[in-house]
Amino acid sequence: MTNKTTHFGFQEVPEEEKTFLVKNVFDSVSKRYDLMNDVMSFGLHRLWKQYAIDVAQVKSGAMVLDLASGSGDLARALVKKVGPTGMVYASDINFSMLREGIDKSLDQGIHESISYVLADAESLPFQSNLFDCVMISFGLRNITRKERALNSIYRVLKPGGKLIVLEFSHPHSSIVRKIYDRYSFDILPKLGELIADDRESYQYLAESIRKHPSQDMLKAMMEKSGFVMCKFHNLTFGIVAMHIGYKV
Repeated sequence: MTNKTTHFGFQEVPEEEKTFLVKNVFDSVSKRYDLMNDVMSFGLHRLWKQYAIDVAQVKSGAMVLDLASGSGDLARALVKKVGPTGMVYASDINFSMLREGIDKSLDQGIHESISYVLADAESLPFQSNLFDCVMISFGLRNITRKERALNSIYRVLKPGGKLIVLEFSHPHSSIVRKIYDRYSFDILPKLGELIADDRESYQYLAESIRKHPSQDMLKAMMEKSGFVMCKFHNLTFGIVAMHIGYKV
């Protein structure tokens, strides 16, 4: 019996190795993660995330999970939405990134409003029917078994709860694709080398985006996991897509 393989960028690796390899990537880039996000997206990631928050329409008192929270910028923004009677959980599989989020929350004095959880998205350690909203921003493509993660998210959402996935995606325009490919493979790794002293991690980033399911494929995966009224919005010519689905 052969072991299952999956992609790590353009490489094929055993499934059980991908989590370790992704962990190494984010251990390496954690200290310069936010700076690189600003540089490589020209600050657009802030607008994409704000749009996702606006669409989420999180209410005061809500229970929200920021999955693959990274340095926690989305979680900190959501705190303002849930108010003093709500709660935001920031979950990530990578301790180095979670530590960055904790430090930033402490610096901003909002740490009491966020609960940090080291957890695997494929097997979330939360009770069923807990969250009003789950958001995952630029993290789904790094998960080895995306179907398991979507099933796990569905379980922890309340009936009527909403999932929002914000992720790099696939531009439809051939002209945009050519420009995007040139930037991704020629410029982005050089920026990683210059700013984060890590060319390989940003080479992986470019490759992981190309291996991520298309907009229609991800929508179908969400529907297979039980989500209804699934749809997506392309942002910035489809370089990023925001998917939305609901638990019945």
